[in-house]
Amino acid sequence: MNSDRVKIGIPGLDDMLGGGLIKNSICSIIGTYGTGKTTFSLEFVWEGLKKKENIIYISLEEREGRILTYMEQKGWDVKPYLNKSLFVIKLDPTDFNLANNRIKNELPKLIEEVKATRVVIDPISLFEDLFTTDSERRQEMFRFIEGLRDKNCTIMLTSETHRDNVFSSRHGLIEYLSDTVILLRYVRPSDLSAVHLALEVVKMRMSLHSREIKPYELQQDQVLVYSEANVF
Repeated sequence: MNSDRVKIGIPGLDDMLGGGLIKNSICSIIGTYGTGKTTFSLEFVWEGLKKKENIIYISLEEREGRILTYMEQKGWDVKPYLNKSLFVIKLDPTDFNLANNRIKNELPKLIEEVKATRVVIDPISLFEDLFTTDSERRQEMFRFIEGLRDKNCTIMLTSETHRDNVFSSRHGLIEYLSDTVILLRYVRPSDLSAVHLALEVVKMRMSLHSREIKPYELQQDQVLVYSEANVF
C-alpha cells in the first residue's frame, strides 16, 4: 500500500518500487563513479524535508559545505532546515576509532534524539573499509544494520561497486543486509556511439517491484528515470 511507502522523490524510480520504499526498511544504492549515487540520496533527503521529516545525512566522503552546495545548485533552499530538521555530519574514515564509534554508537542515539525518519550514509563502503578482515566486517556490519532496524526510520546506504564486478558492492556484503538494492551502471551500445546510464531494482523484500532495466538521466535540477522506456 502506498500509505506504507516512503517515496525517494524520483517518480519513475518510485513507480518501479511499487510506490516507494517500504517504511523503516534499508535501501542500498550501488554504482560505480559518476552514476549518481549521492544525487539519488540527496533526492531522498529533499523529499523528506518537503514532507517535514527529520533527516540525518552521514558523509564519509564530501564535506558538509559541498553537500549543501550540491543541494542549493538544484534550486533547493536547505538553510531553513539545517540543524533543525536536517543534520549533516562529516566523518573522517581515516580515523578508525572516531568514525567507528560515531557510526556504531552515536548514530542510533542521534536518530532517537532528533526523531529522524530518514537516514543516509554516503558511502557505507568507506565504513566497511575500516575493518581489516572479511569475518570482522561481516560481524560488525550485521550488528550495526540490525541495530538500526529498531529505530523507526528508513535508511539509504550508498556503495561503490567492486572493482572487478559492476554488479556487486565493493565488499559484496551490503546487498545481503539490505531490504532493497538499486544498481546504477553504464550501458555502452555495441557501436560505442554513446554511454548511457541505466538502473535496475535488483532486490526488494516484502514487495513486488519492476525487474526491468531502465534508462535514467542526471539533470541539473532532477533525476529522470524513464520507467516506460526500454534500454536501447
